[in-house]
Amino acid sequence: MRAICTLLAIMICGLPATAQEATFSTRQLTPETALKAAQRALTNCRTSGYQVGVAIVDRGGVLQVLLRDRFAGPHTVEVAINKAWTAVSFRQDTMTLDRSSQPGQPAAPIRHFSRVTVMGGGIRRGGAPPLSRVPL
Repeated sequence: MRAICTLLAIMICGLPATAQEATFSTRQLTPETALKAAQRALTNCRTSGYQVGVAIVDRGGVLQVLLRDRFAGPHTVEVAINKAWTAVSFRQDTMTLDRSSQPGQPAAPIRHFSRVTVMGGGIRRGGAPPLSRVPL
């Protein structure tokens, strides 16, 4: 009986430490900051002569901001979102992923996943959320 009580005491005392280790914190951009980043990307693309769709997703790939320039094609909405999602899902920019997933490469099968968009423009910027710019 004494052994059972000792075992229970050890288990109960160990619970707070286990619970603490089972959680973590992440940093997220505010909607205002994400909007400013998207606006800067849109302005930079306009300056370069491109009409684009710009998407910013959070760490989980959920859309935070979507901007589409007035003459950007209708396809830019879906492509921008999917490129940003691809960058966060695979933790690399989509141009790098394009090269590593060419036919015959080990990552080639990812091209068959429905949302994966492997073409330049999906950018993962360090701790910042993924950003995608899709030209006409």
